[in-house]
Amino acid sequence: MTKGLRKGLTSYGDAGFSLFHRKAFIKALGYSDDALDRPIVGVTNTYSDYNPCHGNVPDLIESVKRGVLLAGCLPMVFPTISIHESFAHPTSMFLRNLMAMDTEEMIRAQAMDAVVVIGGCDKTLPAQVMAAASVDLPVVVLQTGPMTVGNHRGEVLGACTDCRRLWAQYRAGMIDEAEIDLISSRLVPTVGTCGVMGTASTMACLVEALGLAVPMSATAPATHADRRRIAETSGKRAAEMAICGSPRPSDLITEASVRNAMTVLQAIGGSTNGLIHLTAMAGRAGVKLDIDAFDRLGREIPVLLNLKPSGTHYMEHFHSAGGLPALMRELNSFLDLDALSVSGGTIGDAIAKAESAQEQDVIRSLAAPLKKVGAIAVLRGNLAPNTAVIKQSAASPDLMRHTGRAVVFESVEETTLRIDSPDLDVNADDVLVLRNAGPKGAPGMPEAGYLPIPMKLARQGVKDMVRISDARMSGTAFGTIVLHITPEAAVGGPLAVVQTGDRIMLDVEARRIELLIDDAEMQSRLAAWKDLPPQREKATRGYAKLFEDCVLQADRGCDFNFLLRELDSRTDS
Repeated sequence: MTKGLRKGLTSYGDAGFSLFHRKAFIKALGYSDDALDRPIVGVTNTYSDYNPCHGNVPDLIESVKRGVLLAGCLPMVFPTISIHESFAHPTSMFLRNLMAMDTEEMIRAQAMDAVVVIGGCDKTLPAQVMAAASVDLPVVVLQTGPMTVGNHRGEVLGACTDCRRLWAQYRAGMIDEAEIDLISSRLVPTVGTCGVMGTASTMACLVEALGLAVPMSATAPATHADRRRIAETSGKRAAEMAICGSPRPSDLITEASVRNAMTVLQAIGGSTNGLIHLTAMAGRAGVKLDIDAFDRLGREIPVLLNLKPSGTHYMEHFHSAGGLPALMRELNSFLDLDALSVSGGTIGDAIAKAESAQEQDVIRSLAAPLKKVGAIAVLRGNLAPNTAVIKQSAASPDLMRHTGRAVVFESVEETTLRIDSPDLDVNADDVLVLRNAGPKGAPGMPEAGYLPIPMKLARQGVKDMVRISDARMSGTAFGTIVLHITPEAAVGGPLAVVQTGDRIMLDVEARRIELLIDDAEMQSRLAAWKDLPPQREKATRGYAKLFEDCVLQADRGCDFNFLLRELDSRTDS
């Protein structure tokens, strides 16, 4: 097997010349023959001025390079796309697959024997794991880590659950403009990902649970020395894997490890986005995520992690309490402890070394959980023939079984225009319905499912309502919100034919979401929609057209149909 610079030579019709040519040019950077004869560890550079979640990437790269060199290999840094949730139009989810493709092709195209992918903000980690699984080159995932907490008037704050809570207070007239401006400068005090159990933290935990990252890497704050030491360890392990050629993602992303990740997702109060991304990552490895098994885990496994938005603490407190290994120790009886880890042993080995922090309220026991059931419930019914999901751990208990009148919004844009109108016909018992916000309809499935409480109700003190959509919701958000309805409205799913005034029933315990009309009426409406579907503007060129033509529904991870493992005939060269 070829290694180092000899791997994946550029095609000039003369392999000897290709290597000579490559070495001649790389020596312009001052490399010696000794360095160039060693196995190579690629290191992704996802730093961007548009991405504060990755603000520590330059420091992490230096620590990774140190680890690689200590283990006798050559680190080679290369850039890839970088995505930040707040700086991606129309939505970061629209760009996740593009980043996955870019990262995959750059790993394939360039000589490396292993790779360290560095990511943090929501969609970067899943994109990188999707890429790594497709290439199946030894990989270590290095998370950028969460930011530390901020403070305002004696109150601990963390992005972005507190962003949403305080913005809701501003909308309700409880906070004035001067104070909300002051709060905006205190919510995000350091670089790093959101300090709550949002999507970024969820994905950081899931990649560690899958065995793709070294122990404790999910929780160490971005600015702490621990994060740099973890980066050095990640570089060292990647170098060792470059030398021996294993383990590869196909050894790590298995039915057993995916089940472990599903278990963790339920126990940490994780983001609903985590389910989409885990489905996509598993799909790239040829593993089908069992959605019914995931829902059963939600009935068996309680939420053990007392973090916002389901609880009260923040990621840095989770790290101090022993991090993910300490939480997984509480889940021992549910886990496959023989699943492999990039750390060189098994998940069971990592758990056995977990610290035991005394007098802490962050990681609960199975005997005294934060919530009696898991984070996410999977719903079905005539509104969601395939599936829908709800983050039950962050929902209002009194709304978990509810019937109300539908108030329909045709699009994200219409919601923006109408939601705060004083003339909006809406009451607190109604069900807000957003459609045409799915993968194809928006496009890109924006985090618009967290529909704001209509201003006139917010000013009456209403803090939650049942809201349903084919969109996503930020993992930092909270409320009784049904998401990921599939099929989406834009492809003729039943959500497309809901009318304002219809009655909708939600029963989370029964796992049902139903439009209360008879079957004949439902079929009549669907037939009429199919005969005359609403016109929507479709992309005609570039990546947007590729997305429109090839993106799958939420229950299949929103990946592109031609990138799933069973359709990928290429092998690593």
